[in-house]
Amino acid sequence: MAKGSKGLIFTLLAVAQFMVVLDVSIVNVALPAIKQSLGFDTSTLPWVVTAYALAFGGFLLLGGRASDLFGRRRTLLVGMTGFSAFSLLLGLAPTAESLIVLRALQGLSAALMSPAALSLVIVNFSEGAERNRAFGLWTTVATAGAASGLLLGGLLSQYLSWRWNFFVNVPAGLVDAWLILRFVPEPAKKADTKHLDLSGALLVTTGLVTLDFAITQGPVWGWLSPAILGSILLAVGLLLAFVWNERRSLHPLIPLSIFRNRNLTGANLMMAPIYAAMMGMFFLLSLYIQAVLHYSPVMTGLAFLPFPIIMGLTSSQVSKFVTKYGFRKFLLAGPVLVALALAWLARVPVAGSYWIDVFPSVVLMPLGMGMTFMPLVAAATTGIATGNAGLASGLINTSQMMGGALGLALLTGISASAGRGDLDPLVNLVKGYSTAFLTGVGFILFALVLAVVVIRSRDGRDNGPGRTEVEIPFSE
Repeated sequence: MAKGSKGLIFTLLAVAQFMVVLDVSIVNVALPAIKQSLGFDTSTLPWVVTAYALAFGGFLLLGGRASDLFGRRRTLLVGMTGFSAFSLLLGLAPTAESLIVLRALQGLSAALMSPAALSLVIVNFSEGAERNRAFGLWTTVATAGAASGLLLGGLLSQYLSWRWNFFVNVPAGLVDAWLILRFVPEPAKKADTKHLDLSGALLVTTGLVTLDFAITQGPVWGWLSPAILGSILLAVGLLLAFVWNERRSLHPLIPLSIFRNRNLTGANLMMAPIYAAMMGMFFLLSLYIQAVLHYSPVMTGLAFLPFPIIMGLTSSQVSKFVTKYGFRKFLLAGPVLVALALAWLARVPVAGSYWIDVFPSVVLMPLGMGMTFMPLVAAATTGIATGNAGLASGLINTSQMMGGALGLALLTGISASAGRGDLDPLVNLVKGYSTAFLTGVGFILFALVLAVVVIRSRDGRDNGPGRTEVEIPFSE
């Protein structure tokens, strides 16, 4: 097997991550066309997005641990093959029910891809300046995928068909998988055991999925309905059973000692509310731009174009400073900018203007996110032994995706509840958006408190050419 340069290796892995994140948002603009084509009703249409997010977030820990035990490149290729196959079937889906099931299977495939790809970045790039640069570009790719999905989805839906939102993954996935097989090496270091904690995987996956289901359906069925209360109690019980299982298992899915690393713990706790606010912002702001400002799908995508550009420029520069100063300073400054951007959106009027009411936040938020995401990934993975790179990657990806799924459900539910009333329907709609954006500010402030209290700054810096990575799995 030929080995590629580090630049080529990173590019091939980044393409895989871009595809995974792209499919979280690419269907948002296409939802009206999908609804009309397959006969979705208003209550089931959100499951086009939710089914993918639930399966993706719910199985990430399993995917991360599988990559440690059975090979990172192998796990990535299995996931990419499934992702491409299910994307083809999604483009051919004849019914609403088949599309929802296939979106869940596509999400499961993504859960194998994402932690395996990130763990390959970790083991191929040395801790310090080199890995920080890679993380800076990685977080840019992840956020660019979410933002670009809106633009690409608008173009494909308006000029071709909503089905091309899925077909586009097939050639990209197959070509990238072939190139990864040829140029990306499988790390030589193997796990001492091939035992996979299936009982732990089942408990944590069903617990997270049940919790997300309850939060997603809460606004529809009522938060005090027996079904929602029962789902929440079931989710709590499953997650407590998971903790009990991990404490007694000889080969746990998540060795609980990992959380003694306070930077890893803090980074994961911060990632969930930050990504929740960002996912909610993308979804609700795209609706505001279309429903209130009356932009077309393509123009809606173009309205978000500054986001990935500014995010990319910021992340690439921040990685250099994180190498010099550590990540804590940026985890204090970045969320402040994000909170200001959301606060500006919270004042959007009915007779709004893109340049006055939206554009300032589309500039300010990626500045803050660029200062935040790369340091979060660095904090969550720095100092972790190579044999647990997949687990650390799975954890931060789980925090990101489950936070995004839960946050999207909460913010859309808050928007719907706050938007009810006797006022003009458009006024009610904007009132709901404003309330949700203001709630997002609260999410970010909570993350800022965690940065102050939990994160420490001694990691993430390059201590010179003689620096070596300490192979202590979960040191504090």
